[in-house]
Amino acid sequence: MGLFDTHLDVLQNIEFAIVNVYEDRPALTDYTVMKALDALIGLYRAESLGHTPKEISLEEDEAEVLDRVRTICEWRMGREKQTIDLTLDLDQLTSLDDTLSCLKKIRRSVEKWNGRGGSQGYLRFVSQYVG
Repeated sequence: MGLFDTHLDVLQNIEFAIVNVYEDRPALTDYTVMKALDALIGLYRAESLGHTPKEISLEEDEAEVLDRVRTICEWRMGREKQTIDLTLDLDQLTSLDDTLSCLKKIRRSVEKWNGRGGSQGYLRFVSQYVG
């Protein structure tokens, strides 16, 4: 079974967070999303290796994407409660490694759809299915 089969819900949660930023900020670009995902992947990769994460400097839109996606990831890993009344059973929690895999898969998707559809190719594509 692939990541899509085992963690579709996590992938959808992350993409929902990205689409929410896009709805609030229609000028958002795929590049902005890629930069935010790269930063978050770097933070979680450092954590998984037991290293201190590198300091990151992001523009406002990039930071917003990172914050919203990170909130979802932290919730899915059982580290943070959502502001809405949603709870996860222990068997629904996602490991750090699986979270990293989901983020990397979405990052590859952003790059793919950006190449096919231009500066907002991914955002336009994913908005059809999430939101």
